[in-house]
Amino acid sequence: MKKYIAITGASSGIGAAAARAFAKRGENLILIARRGEMLENLKTEILNFAPNLDVAIKTCDLSRSENVAQLWEWLGGYELKALINNAGFGDYGPVGERDLAKIAGMLNLNVTALALLSHLFVQRYRREPATLINISSAGGYTIVPGAVSYCASKFFVSAFSEGLYHELAQDKDAKMRVKLLAPAATKTEFGAVATGAANYDYDASFKNYHSSEQMAEFLLRLYDSDKCVGSVDRNTFEFNLGEPKFSYAIKYR
Repeated sequence: MKKYIAITGASSGIGAAAARAFAKRGENLILIARRGEMLENLKTEILNFAPNLDVAIKTCDLSRSENVAQLWEWLGGYELKALINNAGFGDYGPVGERDLAKIAGMLNLNVTALALLSHLFVQRYRREPATLINISSAGGYTIVPGAVSYCASKFFVSAFSEGLYHELAQDKDAKMRVKLLAPAATKTEFGAVATGAANYDYDASFKNYHSSEQMAEFLLRLYDSDKCVGSVDRNTFEFNLGEPKFSYAIKYR
């Protein structure tokens, strides 16, 4: 049976760049995002340089919690070798001035959808050599001014993923791997969505930042490694592979 790498938030940014990078390795793909036309275009692009691959697409808005179960039921028709929970967005500004509907959508996507898909993936693939990669952020370890709610959502991703890593390390029957990627500033649509600025200028906002393609390269390095965390240092912008950063209450090794 064919095996696939499923990527949420695959229509642009890191997700699309990761899809291209895995395709160049000959991996079959399942591309998931809200914007179906962009998924179709990405599929066409990939099949132009890798015509022998199987590329499935699924239009799905994971900021709506009811869609998570429907997506997982659909994914039941495929055998996954990896799930990359990449879908997410930010909302910057003072807490007291945020639009609650946008905040609710952000929390549904960044926290609820990621957590539910991770639970479902573990339930199905715990005893198989599969890989779960959750995309956190440098803001999942450091609170950034003006991004309190976003950072809190990414702190959840970091703590949940690291905790799951420890939990599976204690499970003698578990074969699957859990990893998390923590990018710093990356030139994608993220800045425009988070700030509401249609022409968001990364050069004016950051001294340093990475491209989506660079982050996809880092993601593949994390995937190939035996480490749990792949993170970008906010000061040096160097990429590091390492062990979980949060303390864990029980020693087990």
